[in-house]
Amino acid sequence: MFKQLKVAALAVAIVICGSAFAQASDELKAAVRPFYEKLLSAPNATDLAARAAKVVVEKWESIPKPRGGRDRAGLVKTLKGFGKAVPNLKWDIQEMLVDGNRVIVRSIATGTPAKPFFGVAPKGLGFEIMTIDIHTVENGKIVKSYHVEDWARAIRQVAGKKKK
Repeated sequence: MFKQLKVAALAVAIVICGSAFAQASDELKAAVRPFYEKLLSAPNATDLAARAAKVVVEKWESIPKPRGGRDRAGLVKTLKGFGKAVPNLKWDIQEMLVDGNRVIVRSIATGTPAKPFFGVAPKGLGFEIMTIDIHTVENGKIVKSYHVEDWARAIRQVAGKKKK
C-alpha cells in the first residue's frame, strides 16, 4: 500500500510540474509574440517607441547588432528605417519553442520594398524569407535576442533573380 501511495504521489507531482511548465511556457511565448505582431510587423506605427518599451528592456541586446544600434532605441531606429523601405513588412510566427527562459522562434518575413532595399531599386517584387530568433525573457520582457534573417535571399527576390 505504501508503494502505491508513493507512485500516486509521484504521478501527482509530475502532473503539477508539467502544468507549471506549460503555464510558464505559455507566459514566455506571450511575452515574445508582440515582438513580431506589434513591432516587426508594424514598423510605421506612430507609437513604435511605446510599443517597444512594453516588449523589450531599455538595454535590450541584439546580436548581431542592427544598423540602428543594439539597444531598444536602436531597435526602434532600425524598424523605422525598414518601415520606410518596406511599408508592408510582416513577420509571421511559424513555430515557438521554449527552453528555460529562452524562446526560439521560426518565422517568415515578407514585404514589397517601395524604396531602395539593401541597394536594390524597387521593381514591385516582394520577398519571403525565413528567420530564426532566440529571445531571452526576464520579468516578462525580452532582454537579449540572437537573430538570423536570410536577407541575401530577400535581395535576390527583390532584384528579380531566381529563388534559391
